[in-house]
Amino acid sequence: MDKAFIKGLRLIEVLSLSDKPRGVTDLANDLQLTKSNVHRLLVTLQQQGYVRQIPQQSDYELTTKIWELGSHVIGRMDLPRIARPSMEWLAQKTRETIHLSVLDDTDVVYVDKIESEHHIRAHTSVGWRAPAWTVATGKAMLARMPDDYLLRFKGHFRQYTPTSKASLEALRQDIKTIRMQGFAAVYHGEWREGIAAVACAIVDRSNRLVGGIGMSGPDTRVKKAQIKECSAYVMAAAAEVSRLYGYLPPKTDNKTDSKADK
Repeated sequence: MDKAFIKGLRLIEVLSLSDKPRGVTDLANDLQLTKSNVHRLLVTLQQQGYVRQIPQQSDYELTTKIWELGSHVIGRMDLPRIARPSMEWLAQKTRETIHLSVLDDTDVVYVDKIESEHHIRAHTSVGWRAPAWTVATGKAMLARMPDDYLLRFKGHFRQYTPTSKASLEALRQDIKTIRMQGFAAVYHGEWREGIAAVACAIVDRSNRLVGGIGMSGPDTRVKKAQIKECSAYVMAAAAEVSRLYGYLPPKTDNKTDSKADK
């Protein structure tokens, strides 16, 4: 039994149940550990992104990383079952390959798929991983994450294809565009050559990320015009799955319009 690992877990539990940041001495008394032991654990957890120190203070608190991991686990439990009808509808509308993905740190994991009717199609398998910054479902999901989430991609960028946007600056620009238009588009494969795709994020009732749904096919067939047309279908499918997770889109204020009609 790894005693240091158990101490770290206990420290995480104490911090998660605290309604305010905690100091080293306070935590040491609570856990019945030495202050040096608690400090070493906090430094390790801070280096791994689970804990942060309050600026100009000696107190510590958890980051959202635990929540991120937990939300992925909860979201993927029922996601394929809940999303399947929308995936089938999307497949009928687009006649292309449909993917359902979840975000796992810097990767996407494909949790379900419907193959295209065409002989020439995008080749992936359930369980496969792909760098999140290179694929449409990954980009769509990243657009729902806090801005500082993108910092974890430092050191992960590489030129998978001639069209890979292998820099943090390029990824930030992509995320900005996705947030403005409501969907992610890859016109020429950034992870695998010759693949075009469009995707949208799925969220729950608290507007937290659940997964991503998207359509992909060869860029010789799926061109910009097809992506623009299919983006409406992809957004509709994502909206339906999000609705089943309890998400309610913000209500629009029609007061100005009604006054203008008068």
